Amino acid sequence: MVDDTRWKARFRAARVSLPRWARDAPHRCLYRSNVTGTWELYAWDRGTDTRRQVTDRPHGTEYGLLTPEGDAIWWFADTDGDELGVWMREPFGGGTAVPAVPELPAAYPSGLALGADGVALVGSTGESSGTVHLCRPGAPPVALYEHAEDSYAAALSRDARLIAIGHSEHGDSRHMALRVLRPDGTTVAELWDGPGKGVWGLAFAPDDARLLVTHERHGREEPLVWDPLTGAEDEIALGLPGETDASWYPDGSALLIAHSFEARVELYRYVLADRSLTRIETPRGVIGAAAARPDGTVEYSWSSAAAPPVVRSTSGAVVLVPPGDPAPASVPVEDVWVEGPGGRVHALVSRPVNASAPHATVFEVHGGPTAQDEDAFAPSAAAWVDHGFAVVRVNYRGSTGYGSAWRDAIEGRVGLTELEDVQAVRDWAVESGLADPSKLVVTGGSWGGYLALLAVGVHPGAWSVAIASVPIADYVAAYEDETEPLRAFDRSLFGGSPDEVPERYRESSPITYVDRVTAPVLVMAGENDPRCPIRQVENYLARLGDLGLPHDVYRFDAGHGSLVVEEHIKQMEAEITFARKHLGLA
Repeated sequence: MVDDTRWKARFRAARVSLPRWARDAPHRCLYRSNVTGTWELYAWDRGTDTRRQVTDRPHGTEYGLLTPEGDAIWWFADTDGDELGVWMREPFGGGTAVPAVPELPAAYPSGLALGADGVALVGSTGESSGTVHLCRPGAPPVALYEHAEDSYAAALSRDARLIAIGHSEHGDSRHMALRVLRPDGTTVAELWDGPGKGVWGLAFAPDDARLLVTHERHGREEPLVWDPLTGAEDEIALGLPGETDASWYPDGSALLIAHSFEARVELYRYVLADRSLTRIETPRGVIGAAAARPDGTVEYSWSSAAAPPVVRSTSGAVVLVPPGDPAPASVPVEDVWVEGPGGRVHALVSRPVNASAPHATVFEVHGGPTAQDEDAFAPSAAAWVDHGFAVVRVNYRGSTGYGSAWRDAIEGRVGLTELEDVQAVRDWAVESGLADPSKLVVTGGSWGGYLALLAVGVHPGAWSVAIASVPIADYVAAYEDETEPLRAFDRSLFGGSPDEVPERYRESSPITYVDRVTAPVLVMAGENDPRCPIRQVENYLARLGDLGLPHDVYRFDAGHGSLVVEEHIKQMEAEITFARKHLGLA
Protein backbone atom coordinates (compact mmCIF):
# COMPACT_ATOMS: atom_id res chain seq x y z
CA MET A 1 0.00 0.00 0.00
CA VAL A 2 1.18 3.51 -0.81
CA ASP A 3 1.59 5.93 2.09
CA ASP A 4 -0.53 8.85 0.84
CA THR A 5 0.55 10.93 3.82
CA ARG A 6 4.19 10.73 2.79
CA TRP A 7 3.89 11.85 -0.84
CA LYS A 8 1.36 14.55 -0.04
CA ALA A 9 3.60 15.83 2.76
CA ARG A 10 6.23 16.72 0.15
CA PHE A 11 3.79 19.18 -1.41
CA ARG A 12 2.44 20.46 1.91
CA ALA A 13 5.78 20.97 3.65
CA ALA A 14 6.44 24.68 4.15
CA ARG A 15 9.12 26.04 1.83
CA VAL A 16 10.76 29.43 1.42
CA SER A 17 12.57 31.08 -1.46
CA LEU A 18 15.96 32.76 -1.13
CA PRO A 19 15.33 36.05 0.70
CA ARG A 20 16.20 39.09 -1.43
CA TRP A 21 17.32 42.19 0.44
CA ALA A 22 17.07 45.90 -0.17
CA ARG A 23 20.28 47.26 -1.68
CA ASP A 24 20.67 50.11 0.84
CA ALA A 25 18.97 48.36 3.77
CA PRO A 26 20.15 44.75 3.63
CA HIS A 27 18.42 43.86 6.89
CA ARG A 28 15.10 44.22 5.07
CA CYS A 29 14.21 41.18 2.97
CA LEU A 30 11.43 39.79 0.81
CA TYR A 31 10.77 36.11 0.15
CA ARG A 32 8.04 33.76 -1.07
CA SER A 33 6.55 30.92 0.96
CA ASN A 34 3.75 28.38 0.76
CA VAL A 35 3.35 28.22 4.55
CA THR A 36 -0.39 29.09 4.36
CA GLY A 37 -0.98 26.57 1.59
CA THR A 38 -0.71 29.23 -1.12
CA TRP A 39 2.48 30.85 -2.41
CA GLU A 40 2.57 34.44 -1.13
CA LEU A 41 5.12 37.18 -0.39
CA TYR A 42 6.61 37.81 3.06
CA ALA A 43 8.63 40.70 4.52
CA TRP A 44 11.43 39.92 6.96
CA ASP A 45 13.29 42.45 9.10
CA ARG A 46 16.48 40.61 9.98
CA GLY A 47 17.47 43.22 12.55
CA THR A 48 14.47 42.43 14.75
CA ASP A 49 13.70 39.01 13.24
CA THR A 50 10.12 40.05 12.58
CA ARG A 51 8.17 38.69 9.65
CA ARG A 52 4.82 39.49 8.14
CA GLN A 53 2.76 38.16 5.28
CA VAL A 54 2.56 40.85 2.59
CA THR A 55 0.06 39.37 0.13
CA ASP A 56 -3.00 37.22 0.72
CA ARG A 57 -4.86 36.39 -2.49
CA PRO A 58 -6.95 33.33 -3.40
CA HIS A 59 -4.71 32.35 -6.32
CA GLY A 60 -1.42 33.41 -4.73
CA THR A 61 1.23 35.94 -5.70
CA GLU A 62 4.36 35.26 -7.70
CA TYR A 63 6.26 38.50 -8.34
CA GLY A 64 7.58 41.03 -5.86
CA LEU A 65 10.54 43.39 -5.43
CA LEU A 66 11.93 45.65 -2.69
CA THR A 67 12.84 49.27 -3.28
CA PRO A 68 16.58 50.02 -2.81
CA GLU A 69 15.87 51.86 0.44
CA GLY A 70 13.77 48.96 1.71
CA ASP A 71 10.88 51.27 2.55
CA ALA A 72 8.37 49.69 0.18
CA ILE A 73 7.46 46.51 -1.68
CA TRP A 74 6.16 46.28 -5.23
CA TRP A 75 4.08 43.20 -6.07
CA PHE A 76 2.15 42.19 -9.15
CA ALA A 77 -1.62 41.78 -8.95
CA ASP A 78 -3.28 39.77 -11.70
CA THR A 79 -6.77 38.23 -11.77
CA ASP A 80 -7.22 34.53 -11.06
CA GLY A 81 -3.77 33.66 -12.40
CA ASP A 82 -4.31 35.21 -15.84
CA GLU A 83 -1.01 37.18 -15.59
CA LEU A 84 -2.72 40.40 -16.73
CA GLY A 85 -2.55 43.07 -14.06
CA VAL A 86 -0.81 46.02 -12.42
CA TRP A 87 2.05 46.58 -9.99
CA MET A 88 0.99 47.42 -6.44
CA ARG A 89 3.08 49.30 -3.87
CA GLU A 90 2.85 49.07 -0.10
CA PRO A 91 5.05 50.06 2.88
CA PHE A 92 7.56 47.48 4.08
CA GLY A 93 6.11 47.54 7.59
CA GLY A 94 2.54 47.12 6.40
CA GLY A 95 -0.28 49.36 5.26
CA THR A 96 -2.53 49.89 2.30
CA ALA A 97 -1.38 48.61 -1.07
CA VAL A 98 -2.08 51.03 -3.91
CA PRO A 99 -1.35 50.90 -7.66
CA ALA A 100 2.31 51.82 -8.00
CA VAL A 101 1.79 53.61 -11.30
CA PRO A 102 -1.96 54.25 -11.57
CA GLU A 103 -1.60 55.84 -15.01
CA LEU A 104 -0.49 52.55 -16.58
CA PRO A 105 -3.24 50.17 -17.74
CA ALA A 106 -3.31 46.50 -16.89
CA ALA A 107 -0.75 44.56 -18.94
CA TYR A 108 1.48 41.51 -18.88
CA PRO A 109 4.67 42.15 -16.87
CA SER A 110 7.92 42.36 -18.79
CA GLY A 111 10.63 43.35 -16.33
CA LEU A 112 10.86 45.73 -13.39
CA ALA A 113 13.85 47.69 -12.07
CA LEU A 114 13.54 49.96 -9.03
CA GLY A 115 15.81 52.90 -8.33
CA ALA A 116 16.28 55.30 -5.44
CA ASP A 117 13.70 57.96 -4.53
CA GLY A 118 10.80 56.10 -6.12
CA VAL A 119 12.18 55.86 -9.65
CA ALA A 120 11.02 52.75 -11.51
CA LEU A 121 11.60 51.15 -14.89
CA VAL A 122 8.48 49.19 -15.82
CA GLY A 123 8.30 46.82 -18.76
CA SER A 124 4.89 45.68 -19.97
CA THR A 125 3.26 43.98 -22.91
CA GLY A 126 -0.18 44.75 -24.28
CA GLU A 127 -2.16 43.16 -27.06
CA SER A 128 0.09 44.37 -29.86
CA SER A 129 3.30 45.89 -28.49
CA GLY A 130 5.88 45.93 -25.74
CA THR A 131 6.53 49.13 -23.81
CA VAL A 132 9.10 50.30 -21.26
CA HIS A 133 8.14 53.25 -19.08
CA LEU A 134 10.32 55.39 -16.81
CA CYS A 135 8.25 56.35 -13.78
CA ARG A 136 8.95 59.03 -11.18
CA PRO A 137 6.81 60.00 -8.18
CA GLY A 138 4.49 62.92 -8.90
CA ALA A 139 5.09 62.83 -12.65
CA PRO A 140 3.31 60.96 -15.44
CA PRO A 141 5.15 57.87 -16.70
CA VAL A 142 7.31 58.41 -19.78
CA ALA A 143 7.21 55.80 -22.53
CA LEU A 144 10.91 55.37 -23.34
CA TYR A 145 10.42 52.48 -25.72
CA GLU A 146 7.63 50.83 -27.70
CA HIS A 147 7.77 48.24 -30.45
CA ALA A 148 5.60 45.53 -31.95
CA GLU A 149 8.30 42.92 -31.23
CA ASP A 150 9.05 41.57 -27.77
CA SER A 151 11.00 43.70 -25.27
CA TYR A 152 11.73 43.89 -21.54
CA ALA A 153 13.02 46.28 -18.87
CA ALA A 154 16.51 44.96 -18.10
CA ALA A 155 18.29 47.26 -15.65
CA LEU A 156 18.52 50.74 -14.15
CA SER A 157 21.81 52.26 -13.02
CA ARG A 158 22.14 53.40 -9.41
CA ASP A 159 21.96 57.08 -10.38
CA ALA A 160 19.08 56.35 -12.82
CA ARG A 161 21.00 58.00 -15.65
CA LEU A 162 21.36 54.81 -17.67
CA ILE A 163 18.54 52.47 -18.66
CA ALA A 164 19.00 49.06 -20.27
CA ILE A 165 16.25 47.43 -22.28
CA GLY A 166 16.20 44.14 -24.13
CA HIS A 167 14.55 44.12 -27.54
CA SER A 168 13.98 41.96 -30.61
CA GLU A 169 13.50 44.58 -33.31
CA HIS A 170 15.45 42.26 -35.61
CA GLY A 171 12.53 39.83 -35.35
CA ASP A 172 13.98 37.08 -33.17
CA SER A 173 12.83 37.13 -29.55
CA ARG A 174 14.85 34.00 -28.77
CA HIS A 175 18.12 35.88 -29.45
CA MET A 176 17.59 39.37 -28.14
CA ALA A 177 19.62 42.58 -28.33
CA LEU A 178 20.40 45.28 -25.75
CA ARG A 179 20.00 49.04 -25.89
CA VAL A 180 21.12 51.53 -23.27
CA LEU A 181 19.20 54.81 -23.11
CA ARG A 182 19.28 58.11 -21.26
CA PRO A 183 16.18 59.15 -19.29
CA ASP A 184 15.24 61.45 -22.17
CA GLY A 185 15.10 58.46 -24.51
CA THR A 186 18.30 59.11 -26.43
CA THR A 187 20.37 56.04 -27.25
CA VAL A 188 23.77 55.65 -25.56
CA ALA A 189 24.82 52.32 -27.06
CA GLU A 190 23.62 49.08 -28.67
CA LEU A 191 24.84 45.52 -28.16
CA TRP A 192 23.83 42.71 -30.50
CA ASP A 193 25.92 39.81 -31.68
CA GLY A 194 23.93 39.09 -34.85
CA PRO A 195 21.51 36.37 -35.91
CA GLY A 196 21.30 33.36 -33.65
CA LYS A 197 23.36 34.91 -30.83
CA GLY A 198 21.45 36.64 -28.08
CA VAL A 199 22.61 39.03 -25.37
CA TRP A 200 20.67 39.62 -22.16
CA GLY A 201 21.12 42.42 -19.62
CA LEU A 202 21.42 41.38 -15.98
CA ALA A 203 22.32 44.36 -13.81
CA PHE A 204 24.41 47.52 -13.70
CA ALA A 205 27.40 47.54 -11.37
CA PRO A 206 26.60 48.83 -7.87
CA ASP A 207 28.24 52.23 -8.38
CA ASP A 208 29.15 52.79 -12.03
CA ALA A 209 28.08 52.34 -15.65
CA ARG A 210 29.28 48.75 -16.19
CA LEU A 211 26.49 46.42 -17.25
CA LEU A 212 26.65 42.69 -16.56
CA VAL A 213 25.51 40.81 -19.64
CA THR A 214 25.03 37.19 -20.71
CA HIS A 215 26.13 36.35 -24.26
CA GLU A 216 26.57 33.20 -26.38
CA ARG A 217 29.40 34.12 -28.72
CA HIS A 218 31.16 30.83 -28.13
CA GLY A 219 28.19 28.52 -28.39
CA ARG A 220 27.01 28.68 -24.79
CA GLU A 221 25.77 31.24 -22.28
CA GLU A 222 28.62 33.11 -20.56
CA PRO A 223 28.97 36.48 -18.80
CA LEU A 224 30.67 39.66 -19.98
CA VAL A 225 30.98 43.14 -18.50
CA TRP A 226 30.07 45.94 -20.93
CA ASP A 227 30.60 49.65 -20.40
CA PRO A 228 28.07 51.35 -22.70
CA LEU A 229 29.73 54.75 -22.17
CA THR A 230 33.11 53.67 -23.54
CA GLY A 231 32.12 50.60 -25.52
CA ALA A 232 34.61 48.44 -23.59
CA GLU A 233 33.73 44.75 -23.36
CA ASP A 234 35.30 42.26 -20.98
CA GLU A 235 34.41 38.67 -21.77
CA ILE A 236 34.68 36.56 -18.62
CA ALA A 237 36.47 33.45 -19.89
CA LEU A 238 36.13 30.91 -17.09
CA GLY A 239 37.17 27.71 -18.82
CA LEU A 240 34.26 25.81 -17.32
CA PRO A 241 32.15 23.29 -19.24
CA GLY A 242 28.42 23.85 -19.39
CA GLU A 243 26.84 27.29 -19.05
CA THR A 244 27.28 30.14 -16.59
CA ASP A 245 25.23 32.94 -15.08
CA ALA A 246 26.50 35.77 -12.91
CA SER A 247 25.60 38.51 -10.45
CA TRP A 248 27.55 41.32 -8.78
CA TYR A 249 29.15 41.24 -5.37
CA PRO A 250 27.90 44.34 -3.51
CA ASP A 251 31.15 46.30 -3.94
CA GLY A 252 31.37 45.62 -7.68
CA SER A 253 34.83 44.05 -7.45
CA ALA A 254 33.79 40.47 -8.13
CA LEU A 255 31.13 38.31 -9.71
CA LEU A 256 29.17 35.46 -8.18
CA ILE A 257 29.17 32.75 -10.85
CA ALA A 258 26.52 30.03 -11.08
CA HIS A 259 27.90 27.19 -13.19
CA SER A 260 25.36 24.76 -14.65
CA PHE A 261 26.72 21.46 -15.96
CA GLU A 262 25.05 18.09 -16.49
CA ALA A 263 21.96 18.89 -14.41
CA ARG A 264 23.84 20.25 -11.38
CA VAL A 265 24.80 23.78 -10.33
CA GLU A 266 27.84 25.00 -8.40
CA LEU A 267 29.06 28.45 -7.33
CA TYR A 268 32.30 30.39 -7.87
CA ARG A 269 33.69 33.79 -6.95
CA TYR A 270 35.42 35.59 -9.83
CA VAL A 271 37.59 38.61 -8.94
CA LEU A 272 37.69 41.08 -11.82
CA ALA A 273 41.04 42.70 -10.96
CA ASP A 274 43.18 39.56 -11.05
CA ARG A 275 40.76 37.23 -12.92
CA SER A 276 40.99 34.64 -10.16
CA LEU A 277 38.27 32.02 -9.92
CA THR A 278 37.55 30.29 -6.60
CA ARG A 279 34.99 27.56 -6.10
CA ILE A 280 32.52 28.09 -3.26
CA GLU A 281 31.88 24.85 -1.42
CA THR A 282 28.27 23.70 -1.74
CA PRO A 283 26.74 20.21 -1.67
CA ARG A 284 26.25 18.31 -4.92
CA GLY A 285 22.85 19.17 -6.34
CA VAL A 286 21.20 22.30 -7.67
CA ILE A 287 21.52 25.91 -6.53
CA GLY A 288 18.12 27.42 -7.30
CA ALA A 289 19.22 30.99 -6.50
CA ALA A 290 22.20 32.69 -4.87
CA ALA A 291 23.30 36.18 -3.87
CA ALA A 292 26.24 37.80 -2.10
CA ARG A 293 25.59 39.74 1.11
CA PRO A 294 27.38 43.01 1.91
CA ASP A 295 29.73 41.18 4.29
CA GLY A 296 30.83 38.88 1.45
CA THR A 297 28.98 35.76 2.56
CA VAL A 298 26.83 34.05 -0.02
CA GLU A 299 23.32 32.82 0.64
CA TYR A 300 21.75 30.24 -1.62
CA SER A 301 18.80 27.91 -1.97
CA TRP A 302 19.79 24.29 -2.55
CA SER A 303 18.19 20.90 -3.08
CA SER A 304 18.82 17.54 -4.72
CA ALA A 305 16.46 14.90 -6.05
CA ALA A 306 16.78 13.08 -2.72
CA ALA A 307 16.91 16.05 -0.30
CA PRO A 308 14.26 18.80 0.08
CA PRO A 309 15.11 22.49 -0.38
CA VAL A 310 16.99 24.53 2.20
CA VAL A 311 18.30 28.11 2.27
CA ARG A 312 21.92 28.13 3.42
CA SER A 313 24.85 30.50 3.87
CA THR A 314 28.52 29.97 3.17
CA SER A 315 28.99 30.82 6.85
CA GLY A 316 27.52 27.39 7.55
CA ALA A 317 24.17 28.57 8.87
CA VAL A 318 20.71 27.73 7.65
CA VAL A 319 19.36 31.18 6.81
CA LEU A 320 15.62 30.82 7.05
CA VAL A 321 13.73 27.82 8.46
CA PRO A 322 10.04 27.50 7.60
CA PRO A 323 7.70 26.20 10.30
CA GLY A 324 6.67 22.56 10.52
CA ASP A 325 8.32 19.34 9.47
CA PRO A 326 10.54 19.25 6.38
CA ALA A 327 9.42 17.34 3.31
CA PRO A 328 10.16 13.61 3.40
CA ALA A 329 13.24 12.65 1.40
CA SER A 330 13.09 10.80 -1.90
CA VAL A 331 15.46 8.68 -3.99
CA PRO A 332 18.59 10.01 -5.74
CA VAL A 333 18.69 10.23 -9.52
CA GLU A 334 20.97 8.29 -11.85
CA ASP A 335 22.56 9.89 -14.91
CA VAL A 336 22.03 8.17 -18.24
CA TRP A 337 23.48 9.14 -21.61
CA VAL A 338 21.77 7.78 -24.72
CA GLU A 339 22.87 8.17 -28.31
CA GLY A 340 20.19 10.07 -30.19
CA PRO A 341 19.88 11.26 -33.79
CA GLY A 342 21.29 14.68 -32.85
CA GLY A 343 23.95 13.58 -30.37
CA ARG A 344 24.15 12.20 -26.84
CA VAL A 345 20.98 12.82 -24.83
CA HIS A 346 21.23 13.29 -21.07
CA ALA A 347 18.45 11.77 -18.97
CA LEU A 348 17.81 11.47 -15.23
CA VAL A 349 16.37 8.22 -13.85
CA SER A 350 14.64 7.65 -10.49
CA ARG A 351 13.95 4.03 -9.51
CA PRO A 352 11.37 2.81 -7.02
CA VAL A 353 12.79 1.27 -3.85
CA ASN A 354 12.65 -2.49 -3.30
CA ALA A 355 11.01 -3.20 -6.65
CA SER A 356 12.25 -5.40 -9.46
CA ALA A 357 12.59 -4.19 -13.03
CA PRO A 358 11.05 -3.86 -15.49
CA HIS A 359 8.95 -1.10 -13.95
CA ALA A 360 5.87 0.77 -14.99
CA THR A 361 7.65 3.95 -16.09
CA VAL A 362 6.71 7.60 -16.32
CA PHE A 363 8.50 9.92 -18.72
CA GLU A 364 8.12 13.36 -17.14
CA VAL A 365 8.87 15.75 -20.00
CA HIS A 366 9.94 19.23 -18.92
CA GLY A 367 8.38 22.46 -20.14
CA GLY A 368 9.97 25.56 -21.56
CA PRO A 369 11.26 24.37 -23.97
CA THR A 370 14.12 26.62 -22.85
CA ALA A 371 14.54 24.86 -19.51
CA GLN A 372 16.07 21.64 -18.26
CA ASP A 373 15.52 18.86 -15.76
CA GLU A 374 18.04 18.89 -12.93
CA ASP A 375 19.09 16.96 -9.85
CA ALA A 376 16.67 19.04 -7.80
CA PHE A 377 13.85 18.09 -5.43
CA ALA A 378 10.64 17.37 -7.36
CA PRO A 379 7.58 16.29 -5.35
CA SER A 380 5.81 15.10 -8.51
CA ALA A 381 8.61 12.72 -9.51
CA ALA A 382 8.88 11.50 -5.92
CA ALA A 383 5.13 10.81 -5.85
CA TRP A 384 5.36 8.58 -8.93
CA VAL A 385 8.30 6.72 -7.36
CA ASP A 386 6.32 6.18 -4.16
CA HIS A 387 3.59 4.57 -6.26
CA GLY A 388 6.05 2.08 -7.73
CA PHE A 389 6.91 3.83 -10.98
CA ALA A 390 10.35 4.51 -12.38
CA VAL A 391 10.66 8.11 -13.56
CA VAL A 392 12.72 9.22 -16.55
CA ARG A 393 13.35 12.88 -17.37
CA VAL A 394 14.96 13.79 -20.68
CA ASN A 395 16.94 16.91 -21.54
CA TYR A 396 15.99 16.76 -25.19
CA ARG A 397 17.25 19.10 -27.90
CA GLY A 398 15.69 22.45 -27.06
CA SER A 399 16.79 22.23 -23.41
CA THR A 400 19.12 24.77 -21.86
CA GLY A 401 22.37 23.82 -20.17
CA TYR A 402 23.97 21.97 -23.09
CA GLY A 403 24.99 24.84 -25.35
CA SER A 404 23.30 27.11 -27.87
CA ALA A 405 23.31 24.60 -30.74
CA TRP A 406 21.48 22.01 -28.59
CA ARG A 407 18.94 24.60 -27.46
CA ASP A 408 18.31 25.95 -30.96
CA ALA A 409 18.23 22.59 -32.77
CA ILE A 410 14.42 22.53 -32.58
CA GLU A 411 13.95 25.70 -34.64
CA GLY A 412 12.03 25.09 -37.85
CA ARG A 413 11.07 21.55 -36.81
CA VAL A 414 9.36 22.17 -33.54
CA GLY A 415 8.21 19.30 -31.35
CA LEU A 416 9.29 16.59 -33.76
CA THR A 417 12.96 17.13 -32.94
CA GLU A 418 12.38 16.89 -29.21
CA LEU A 419 10.35 13.70 -29.69
CA GLU A 420 13.26 12.03 -31.48
CA ASP A 421 15.33 12.40 -28.32
CA VAL A 422 12.52 11.34 -26.00
CA GLN A 423 11.90 8.32 -28.22
CA ALA A 424 15.58 7.36 -28.19
CA VAL A 425 15.60 7.38 -24.38
CA ARG A 426 12.28 5.53 -24.34
CA ASP A 427 13.79 2.78 -26.49
CA TRP A 428 16.86 2.61 -24.22
CA ALA A 429 14.60 2.30 -21.16
CA VAL A 430 12.83 -0.69 -22.69
CA GLU A 431 15.94 -2.37 -24.13
CA SER A 432 17.90 -1.95 -20.87
CA GLY A 433 15.16 -3.66 -18.90
CA LEU A 434 14.26 -0.58 -16.85
CA ALA A 435 10.80 -0.05 -18.35
CA ASP A 436 7.90 -2.39 -19.01
CA PRO A 437 6.92 -1.55 -22.63
CA SER A 438 3.26 -2.24 -21.84
CA LYS A 439 3.22 0.28 -18.99
CA LEU A 440 4.75 3.50 -20.33
CA VAL A 441 3.30 6.89 -19.37
CA VAL A 442 4.30 10.14 -21.08
CA THR A 443 3.41 13.25 -19.11
CA GLY A 444 4.41 16.89 -18.83
CA GLY A 445 3.26 20.44 -18.19
CA SER A 446 3.15 23.36 -20.61
CA TRP A 447 5.69 22.54 -23.34
CA GLY A 448 6.03 19.12 -21.75
CA GLY A 449 2.26 18.67 -22.03
CA TYR A 450 2.47 19.69 -25.67
CA LEU A 451 5.15 17.06 -26.29
CA ALA A 452 3.09 14.43 -24.45
CA LEU A 453 0.11 15.00 -26.76
CA LEU A 454 2.36 15.12 -29.80
CA ALA A 455 4.08 11.89 -28.73
CA VAL A 456 0.90 9.79 -28.61
CA GLY A 457 -0.08 11.04 -32.06
CA VAL A 458 3.29 10.76 -33.78
CA HIS A 459 4.34 7.52 -32.00
CA PRO A 460 1.00 5.94 -31.02
CA GLY A 461 2.40 2.48 -30.36
CA ALA A 462 5.14 3.67 -28.03
CA TRP A 463 3.02 4.90 -25.12
CA SER A 464 0.34 3.35 -22.93
CA VAL A 465 -1.03 6.55 -21.34
CA ALA A 466 -0.62 10.30 -21.96
CA ILE A 467 -1.15 13.03 -19.37
CA ALA A 468 -0.84 16.64 -20.51
CA SER A 469 -1.08 19.60 -18.14
CA VAL A 470 -1.74 23.10 -19.54
CA PRO A 471 -0.56 21.99 -23.02
CA ILE A 472 -0.51 23.37 -26.51
CA ALA A 473 -2.93 21.02 -28.29
CA ASP A 474 -3.96 22.98 -31.39
CA TYR A 475 -1.00 25.19 -32.29
CA VAL A 476 -2.75 27.53 -34.73
CA ALA A 477 -5.60 28.26 -32.32
CA ALA A 478 -3.07 28.67 -29.50
CA TYR A 479 -1.17 31.25 -31.56
CA GLU A 480 -4.37 33.19 -32.20
CA ASP A 481 -5.26 33.41 -28.50
CA GLU A 482 -1.91 33.60 -26.66
CA THR A 483 -0.09 36.74 -25.51
CA GLU A 484 2.00 38.75 -27.96
CA PRO A 485 5.39 37.78 -26.40
CA LEU A 486 4.50 34.13 -26.98
CA ARG A 487 3.48 34.85 -30.56
CA ALA A 488 6.87 36.48 -31.05
CA PHE A 489 8.53 33.44 -29.47
CA ASP A 490 6.61 31.15 -31.85
CA ARG A 491 7.57 33.22 -34.89
CA SER A 492 11.21 32.90 -33.87
CA LEU A 493 10.81 29.18 -33.30
CA PHE A 494 8.96 28.34 -36.51
CA GLY A 495 10.46 31.00 -38.78
CA GLY A 496 7.20 32.91 -39.14
CA SER A 497 3.52 33.02 -38.23
CA PRO A 498 0.94 30.35 -39.11
CA ASP A 499 -0.02 32.44 -42.15
CA GLU A 500 3.60 32.57 -43.31
CA VAL A 501 4.66 28.95 -42.66
CA PRO A 502 1.38 27.04 -42.27
CA GLU A 503 2.88 23.63 -43.05
CA ARG A 504 5.38 23.88 -40.20
CA TYR A 505 2.62 24.62 -37.69
CA ARG A 506 0.48 21.80 -39.10
CA GLU A 507 3.31 19.26 -38.81
CA SER A 508 4.07 20.34 -35.24
CA SER A 509 0.53 20.49 -33.89
CA PRO A 510 -0.88 17.61 -31.79
CA ILE A 511 -4.35 18.05 -33.28
CA THR A 512 -2.93 17.07 -36.68
CA TYR A 513 -2.29 13.55 -35.39
CA VAL A 514 -5.31 13.14 -33.11
CA ASP A 515 -6.90 10.45 -35.28
CA ARG A 516 -3.82 8.25 -34.73
CA VAL A 517 -4.03 8.34 -30.93
CA THR A 518 -4.68 4.98 -29.26
CA ALA A 519 -3.55 5.66 -25.68
CA PRO A 520 -5.97 7.06 -23.08
CA VAL A 521 -5.38 10.79 -22.65
CA LEU A 522 -5.84 13.01 -19.58
CA VAL A 523 -5.69 16.77 -20.12
CA MET A 524 -5.35 19.25 -17.24
CA ALA A 525 -6.39 22.78 -18.26
CA GLY A 526 -6.41 26.16 -16.52
CA GLU A 527 -9.54 28.21 -17.19
CA ASN A 528 -7.59 31.49 -17.23
CA ASP A 529 -4.39 30.33 -18.93
CA PRO A 530 -2.92 33.08 -21.16
CA ARG A 531 -0.01 30.92 -22.37
CA CYS A 532 -1.85 27.77 -23.46
CA PRO A 533 -5.38 29.17 -23.77
CA ILE A 534 -8.42 27.03 -23.08
CA ARG A 535 -10.07 27.24 -26.55
CA GLN A 536 -7.33 25.32 -28.30
CA VAL A 537 -7.45 22.62 -25.60
CA GLU A 538 -11.23 22.34 -26.13
CA ASN A 539 -10.64 21.92 -29.87
CA TYR A 540 -8.41 18.91 -29.21
CA LEU A 541 -10.76 17.38 -26.66
CA ALA A 542 -13.68 17.77 -29.06
CA ARG A 543 -11.77 15.84 -31.73
CA LEU A 544 -10.97 13.07 -29.24
CA GLY A 545 -14.67 12.91 -28.41
CA ASP A 546 -15.74 12.86 -32.07
CA LEU A 547 -13.37 9.97 -32.67
CA GLY A 548 -14.59 8.07 -29.63
CA LEU A 549 -11.11 7.92 -28.11
CA PRO A 550 -10.73 7.34 -24.34
CA HIS A 551 -9.93 10.59 -22.57
CA ASP A 552 -10.66 12.68 -19.52
CA VAL A 553 -10.24 16.34 -18.64
CA TYR A 554 -9.46 18.10 -15.37
CA ARG A 555 -10.25 21.83 -15.50
CA PHE A 556 -9.14 24.11 -12.70
CA ASP A 557 -9.78 27.73 -11.81
CA ALA A 558 -6.35 29.28 -12.32
CA GLY A 559 -3.96 30.23 -15.10
CA HIS A 560 -0.85 28.48 -16.40
CA GLY A 561 -0.61 26.28 -13.33
CA SER A 562 -1.57 27.02 -9.75
CA LEU A 563 0.12 28.56 -6.71
CA VAL A 564 -2.22 26.67 -4.34
CA VAL A 565 -0.69 23.59 -2.70
CA GLU A 566 -3.92 21.57 -2.35
CA GLU A 567 -4.64 22.12 -6.04
CA HIS A 568 -1.26 20.62 -6.88
CA ILE A 569 -2.11 17.59 -4.74
CA LYS A 570 -5.51 17.17 -6.43
CA GLN A 571 -3.88 17.28 -9.85
CA MET A 572 -1.15 14.83 -8.84
CA GLU A 573 -3.76 12.47 -7.43
CA ALA A 574 -5.79 12.71 -10.65
CA GLU A 575 -2.70 11.90 -12.73
CA ILE A 576 -1.69 8.88 -10.65
CA THR A 577 -5.27 7.55 -10.51
CA PHE A 578 -5.71 7.92 -14.28
CA ALA A 579 -2.41 6.19 -15.04
CA ARG A 580 -2.96 3.31 -12.64
CA LYS A 581 -6.51 2.73 -13.90
CA HIS A 582 -5.51 2.53 -17.56
CA LEU A 583 -2.41 0.45 -16.84
CA GLY A 584 -4.45 -2.06 -14.89
CA LEU A 585 -2.70 -1.20 -11.62
CA ALA A 586 -5.67 0.24 -9.74
